[in-house]
Amino acid sequence: MTDFNKLSEAELQAVIDNAEKALKERQFSKRKEVIAQIKELATSIGVTVDIHDGDKKSERKVSKVAARYRNPNNSALTWSGRGLAPKWMQELLAAGRDKSEFEIK
Repeated sequence: MTDFNKLSEAELQAVIDNAEKALKERQFSKRKEVIAQIKELATSIGVTVDIHDGDKKSERKVSKVAARYRNPNNSALTWSGRGLAPKWMQELLAAGRDKSEFEIK
């Protein structure tokens, strides 16, 4: 067994990196074995199985939300109305202005 207290930071990081890589390879190998067993069992009872790869990230289409409000002092500054209000909007609201005044029509 290695005495980790005697290793340098770089050596410790290398041990961690190697361990993570070995773990991922082992998990991938185990997953392939289990999938093969599932397919074999399914075939033995006359069923077909379609297994999707769970490692792939779903591709979410993110559309940009149109701006609903515009800063009257600087038309380049806009806000969609979602999330935390930008500082310029917070300052205008604190001054007693109404948010509807700044709606983009």
